Amino acid sequence: MSGRTIFFERRELDRLLRFYGRMVAAGEWRDYAMDALADRALFSVYRRTSEAPLYQIEKCPENARKQGEYSVRAMDGRVLRRGHDLDQVLAVLEPKRMRVIGD
Repeated sequence: MSGRTIFFERRELDRLLRFYGRMVAAGEWRDYAMDALADRALFSVYRRTSEAPLYQIEKCPENARKQGEYSVRAMDGRVLRRGHDLDQVLAVLEPKRMRVIGD
């Protein structure tokens, strides 16, 4: 083992923190944590600090050639979306906009 850890690059972190800021402003999220592991990097988001993560955004370079290196997991472990593009993967977490169609 080389002691190497996986982490998000500056561009990826910028995108994650901007998205996180929007979700905080919308009142959806309150806290986050980042983990750099030997095989993947995790960005976990929380509704309340004392709870388990609501979602985990994962970067796993091993999967880059398969289904994509990025994924979003729900609290129950389900993979909500995988892909090669971080923005497209994060889109699964966008709040749904409700609007009145007409009377």
